[in-house]
Amino acid sequence: MEGPLASARESGLIRSGEPLLVMLSGGADSMCLLDVAVRLDAQVTALHVDHGLRPDSAEDAELCRRACEAAGVPFTVERIELETAADEVSGNLQAEARDRRYELAEGHAEGDYATAHTATDQAETVLYRLAVSPGRRALLGMPARRGRLVRPLLRATRAETRAYCEERGLEWRDDPTNEDLRFARARVRHEVLAALRELNPAVEEAIAETSLLLRDEAEVLDRAAREVGPAPFLLDELRRLPAALARLALRSAAEEAAGRPVALSRRDADRILATSGAGTSVVELPGGVRAVAEYGALRFEVGSPEAPPDPAELAIPGSVRFGPWRVEAALEAGDDALDAAALGPRVTVRPWRHGDRMRPAGLGGTKTLQDLFTDRKVPRAERASWPVVTAGGEIACVPAVAVGERFRAGSGPVVGITARRTRGGTPAAHTGPLDSRA
Repeated sequence: MEGPLASARESGLIRSGEPLLVMLSGGADSMCLLDVAVRLDAQVTALHVDHGLRPDSAEDAELCRRACEAAGVPFTVERIELETAADEVSGNLQAEARDRRYELAEGHAEGDYATAHTATDQAETVLYRLAVSPGRRALLGMPARRGRLVRPLLRATRAETRAYCEERGLEWRDDPTNEDLRFARARVRHEVLAALRELNPAVEEAIAETSLLLRDEAEVLDRAAREVGPAPFLLDELRRLPAALARLALRSAAEEAAGRPVALSRRDADRILATSGAGTSVVELPGGVRAVAEYGALRFEVGSPEAPPDPAELAIPGSVRFGPWRVEAALEAGDDALDAAALGPRVTVRPWRHGDRMRPAGLGGTKTLQDLFTDRKVPRAERASWPVVTAGGEIACVPAVAVGERFRAGSGPVVGITARRTRGGTPAAHTGPLDSRA
């Protein structure tokens, strides 16, 4: 039987002369993979992980040892204890076991490490994910490569790997937990796929091939979505895009902000795109991600807002770091400078406080900083860290927002106060100059 061998050769994931660690369970799929990797002249080593979940698990390790000895393959056994209770019937046990295996593989492998997932496993994965998680990603299944993890047998079925082992005289052991219908994946394997095979005996191949096609197409769609960004977006521009592209762009930006996959549904995207362009609107997404629409611009935030920076003293002339800002004071003339005598030799840079008021130059009265921020379209999320410069306890200026009446430059020496962002922040197109002089 040449099906698995041809599948692995076509994948290009097993390369002659290069190191490859085979994850060897003792089942037919992994025994097939070991033999295929040796026949394709890879520099093969093998790792068996004994989770200790069955009384006879040591027999799996012994079978793997004999197979590797016969093939001349260096073999290692790792025995581990799982934190999840062995009798807990949930995906937690299987997920923890899988994660621990991959962690060990990362430590043992000199190059790539291979698992024996087949087209049948791919079909089970797609069906399971589609049942619990709607969306295109459910149909993508498992990638042939993820980092150093490779899956060379994704085009071969489980029936083909068993036939291969029989023809090659390879011994294997079946894991009885794969037959336990208390586990959701086992029900998909023995009930759902069995029913689908009555409609199409080649259902595994059909689902696996669909997954491969969609994964290729996903690269094109994801590239188009990235070209829309990066965030922050202008809501009006997003609304003019085709709905699917706007949704993909939103998800891409949310994942960039979170640093991980984000389950952004069609309904979530519709809620975001329906937000008003005026004021501030927040749409909560799964996993602690927020879409914040403010003054027609959209950005994504993760976690709790940062605490306001501590007040800092600024000598004149001099500079000081204030949260995400570098605030500088220089002796220079200009229409937008401040009166040096009114400022004195040093000022304080502090965060905005609720209730702060100042007398902006030329206004003829006082106004709250909150109203001034609103007038200048400073996003609410950025106000807590926006620098407020005070002299003698009075607000002298708020960079890019306003200059105090008493501190407006006259005919005497003047001071220019400049605030530049050193990290983060909304682009100047939405807030006014970020490289700003008060």
